[in-house]
Amino acid sequence: MSRSYLTKDRLVEIKKELEDLKNKKRVEVAERLRSAKEYGDLSENAEYTQAREEQASVETRIFELEELLQEVSIIEKSEGGLVQIGSTVIVKKGDGEFRYSIVGSYEARPEEGKISDESPLGHAFMNRKAGETVTISTPSGKETYQIVKVE
Repeated sequence: MSRSYLTKDRLVEIKKELEDLKNKKRVEVAERLRSAKEYGDLSENAEYTQAREEQASVETRIFELEELLQEVSIIEKSEGGLVQIGSTVIVKKGDGEFRYSIVGSYEARPEEGKISDESPLGHAFMNRKAGETVTISTPSGKETYQIVKVE
């Protein structure tokens, strides 16, 4: 498994989700399974089938989160002027100015300005500094970004 990068806040959220899944959701699903078994014939019991599917989903999510937490690295604010995971980069493209935070792929939310270091744009910014120009190929053609500031 490859290393996952998370902010401290996202790590706290994931640990809370895992705790809720293990201590609450698992118990709720087990109760639903017990109730559904009381209805009799399990082969034609929609409640039981649905509860089993939810149990599988919960257990899968628990496994995914536990795996993630085994290989996690905390993103620290970078210093030194180079774009790294944890950096916020301000760029110009045409007449517009954009602000992106470089995060790990598990935490990416492009609509919030959080782009993955593995995304084409995030990857192009990595190890660059203010004043550099970055050109990337997109489905609509080449786009050029001027790095204004690295925080």
